[in-house]
Amino acid sequence: MADGLGDVESERKPALVYPFEAPPPRGRTIEVAPGVHWIRMPLPYALNHINLWALDDGEGWAIVDTGVSNDETALVWRELFANAPDQRPLTRVFVTHMHPDHVGMAGWLTRKFGVRLWMTRLEYLTCRVTVSDTGREAPPDGTAFFRRAGWGDAAIENYRVRFGNFGKHIHALPDSYRRLHDGEALNIGARTWRVVVGNGHSPEHACLYCPELKVLISGDQVLPRISSNVSVYPIEPDANPMADWLGSLAKLKREVPDDVLVLPAHNECFRGLHARIDSLARGQESALERLRRTLKSPKRAVDVFSALFARSIGEADVSLLGMATGESVACLNYLLHRGEVQCEIDGDGRAWYQVVQSAS
Repeated sequence: MADGLGDVESERKPALVYPFEAPPPRGRTIEVAPGVHWIRMPLPYALNHINLWALDDGEGWAIVDTGVSNDETALVWRELFANAPDQRPLTRVFVTHMHPDHVGMAGWLTRKFGVRLWMTRLEYLTCRVTVSDTGREAPPDGTAFFRRAGWGDAAIENYRVRFGNFGKHIHALPDSYRRLHDGEALNIGARTWRVVVGNGHSPEHACLYCPELKVLISGDQVLPRISSNVSVYPIEPDANPMADWLGSLAKLKREVPDDVLVLPAHNECFRGLHARIDSLARGQESALERLRRTLKSPKRAVDVFSALFARSIGEADVSLLGMATGESVACLNYLLHRGEVQCEIDGDGRAWYQVVQSAS
């Protein structure tokens, strides 16, 4: 869910520092700051891991993110509980955002320990709505969205077959939660952590920043080696998440100092937050400039993949095709909202984009 497809790494790669030689082994943790422990959980995707975090919460441990809901994740959690030298229980479960690799086991953990789920409102409610699609037929709005992007009949049929899989990777959410607010100060054990909310990758993504420890739990908002997926989805086809994501990067740079240890959801812990933010923003602008050049003649969303992505995108892998389409529409909508391109719908329901002549 995190891996963006855009070629966002510029030639001037940031000089990041990775202070730990290796991630923690399966079923074990590494202390990366006083009272902050790193957990590595396997994922059944091409991106095959997620980093979770355990924070000393006085009487027990607060967990940040949970892994995808499946038997292997439950087994690794049990290994962690069995191997832990400190047998204090969980006190609460924080979830940065609604994607299955982050929220998947939240319901399982909160019920097992009888604790609360802490999450922002839009993430919790959007997750509940999306999970409710499980078992439904693909809606006409969804097929129209992908047809408008330029998908063929075979790809649309694959979309229909796969529709509703999101909820299969998420244990039933608790029926109530404790809302996280942007800027809120949280007492977790002896430390104060501040909530920094960003948008674009997901509706209301929560990062956690501890000034005393100089630690930022960044979730998927800032990753050291890959870019965050920023997509438009059929439920809100006119959305402009790219503007939200770029604005959130700027916000993080303003509100969080450069000297923090960044604890990302994927890859390794690193130092060099501001350099990484600058690299991500610079790389995205390069991708948008390539898109502007290719839109001198009319193009559909599926026609701009080569301008945006380094890898080849085909119809055989509908998951990859879906991510590429979502990211392409996000870039196209960004230019539409800026008045740089225009869009016309042809008689077959396909959208064709072209730069506005005065902007070319």
